[in-house]
Amino acid sequence: MELSGKKAIVLVEQMYNDYEFIYPLYRLREAGAETFVVGPEAGKKYPGKEGTSAKSDLAAKDVNPAEYAVLIIPGGYAPDHMRRHKAMVDLVRSMHEQGKIVAAICHAGWMLASAKILKGLKVTSFIAIKDDLEHAGANWVDKEVVIDKNLITSRTPDDLPAFMRAVIEQAKNLQP
Repeated sequence: MELSGKKAIVLVEQMYNDYEFIYPLYRLREAGAETFVVGPEAGKKYPGKEGTSAKSDLAAKDVNPAEYAVLIIPGGYAPDHMRRHKAMVDLVRSMHEQGKIVAAICHAGWMLASAKILKGLKVTSFIAIKDDLEHAGANWVDKEVVIDKNLITSRTPDDLPAFMRAVIEQAKNLQP
């Protein structure tokens, strides 16, 4: 299993895109990563756009980024709710600054903009937030998956297989 011994985070908030949450969660677990669902509060259920629900294992404020190798931000409307919580934004910024894998799909780029980590980086996203990411200093391109240093971005649920292949490949040699 490619990610045995590594720990990963999948962020959650209300109105997440069900596919962009569930696919990465189980793909990371399948690859052997000890994977935690992290939200604004621990032990809370968050509803997805399509009717699923996910219960958070941990609150963002209680996470030590140094212990994790990967952070996934699903899209949907969840990123707009996530960025209202300072601890969620701080977690993304800290993971990025520590060189950990930060992976965002679809509308998740909103969290990257709020974390102020996009200046000069090449990214992709759902087309509707292209302007937001460019205003935050990113160089936006329309590609299935974009890797710039430790940041991995994709556009839509259709890109999930390529997105997760990139995340797992990049995370293999990352510590912890």
